[in-house]
Amino acid sequence: MTDPAGKSLVVIVAKEPVPGRVKTRLSPEISATDAAGLYRCFLLDRIGAVRRMTGVDRAVAFTPEDAMGAFRTLPLDGFELFPQRGADLGERLNNIFLDKLANGYDAVSIVDSDSPDLPRAFIKESLRVLLSKQAEVVFGPCHDGGYYLVGMRKPNPELFRNIPWSTSRVLSSSLEKSRRLGLDVKLLSFWNDLDTFKDLVEFFNRYRDRPPSDEEVGAESLAYLSRLEKSNRLMIM
Repeated sequence: MTDPAGKSLVVIVAKEPVPGRVKTRLSPEISATDAAGLYRCFLLDRIGAVRRMTGVDRAVAFTPEDAMGAFRTLPLDGFELFPQRGADLGERLNNIFLDKLANGYDAVSIVDSDSPDLPRAFIKESLRVLLSKQAEVVFGPCHDGGYYLVGMRKPNPELFRNIPWSTSRVLSSSLEKSRRLGLDVKLLSFWNDLDTFKDLVEFFNRYRDRPPSDEEVGAESLAYLSRLEKSNRLMIM
């Protein structure tokens, strides 16, 4: 079966990997410096996975706006690099969709940088659903009540207003908002972000005796955790 025709874009949303500003829920088990280093590996894994996708354009949308220099140190050949704009996550997501869909894309999927082993097949499926017009909105649900991906083929600013961001009600609120707006929604398979130390332990134990496959990716993050364990800066039972 051939993929549906259309111009599509995958946007990775990312934070500058600064100690004390990223992956703070991993403390105190992991130091702020090591958590920032780990998050940089999350980014490398996500960038590597998206780079392997064919037939799509690629971008990284970063925050804060003055972090361009930090992101230029990453291997981003073939990626557009631009700052996020907006007072909160909802505004930032909405502005990405407004800008990129206005630039002629038929489908845009925005994916987070907190799940280094997310199969890229999930991202590809989001674009297939949108390009084939099976749905107007696609969400990739997480078990903690959030989502790792949101995709659309037409902007809808209201979808991102008054959502309780950073809570367990992000996805349910977004689905309820979609219903009220009359939007056709497709849910992808569940996948976990690595937000807590428990999440990290489960990830490490899943792969410690076998490297992640090319489809699962996550190799940079696993290697970093292995180095922390060997240097006794990470205690995982």
